[in-house]
Amino acid sequence: MNMNPLLPHRIPEPELMDDPEQARAYAEADFSEPHQAFIAHFRRIFPAHTPRQVIDLGCGPADISIRFSRAYPDAAILGVDGAMAMLDLGNSALVRHGASGRVELQCRYLPDPHLPVRQFDAVISNSLLHHLDDPAALWQTVRHVAEPGAAILIMDLMRPRSIQEAQYLAGRYAADAPPILQHDFYHSLLAAYRPDEVRLQLGGAGLSYLQVEAVSDRHLLTWGIMDGGVNSPPVV
Repeated sequence: MNMNPLLPHRIPEPELMDDPEQARAYAEADFSEPHQAFIAHFRRIFPAHTPRQVIDLGCGPADISIRFSRAYPDAAILGVDGAMAMLDLGNSALVRHGASGRVELQCRYLPDPHLPVRQFDAVISNSLLHHLDDPAALWQTVRHVAEPGAAILIMDLMRPRSIQEAQYLAGRYAADAPPILQHDFYHSLLAAYRPDEVRLQLGGAGLSYLQVEAVSDRHLLTWGIMDGGVNSPPVV
């Protein structure tokens, strides 16, 4: 009997976290380590970039949007998400942290042709990609909203190579979380993409110049500067 079955293909999960109980459990969880690491990655990769117009794709309850606004207090940040249950909690968090003047949240389902075209000098996203059955929705949106020269930073979970590894990671990082989050984290790992799959997605989207790297035992990072040439036409 194979005690370490491989995971050659992802196992999708629902695209939207729109159940109020699920959203609240996510919003109340302590993601300070990976979320602050996201900010640190941006500073490391783009040390000279001072963003002014930022869009956070799949912002959820806005924790990273808020952290980003603290790191770059002169930036105006638009957070978009398809789940109103998440955005309701996010708006409460903006008030609680005094970030309402710098961060705006909108309900958007990607791809959304009504988003501003080539307006943002930084495009960020965390833990959205693995929710998407069609990853092109994310990459089309990046091309649509990023101005030439924009900083692109996308972080997501990375699918383990086996069920055993997924179980180990879930036990290591979610053992103290509420059962609903333990369930979600494990299934999110199974739904995540691997670096070679993301590189193929980028090639199909005309974004092959972006870099893809594993930055932890469970996270991958996609990053780069938006090409201002023919590789980055807006989505229409």
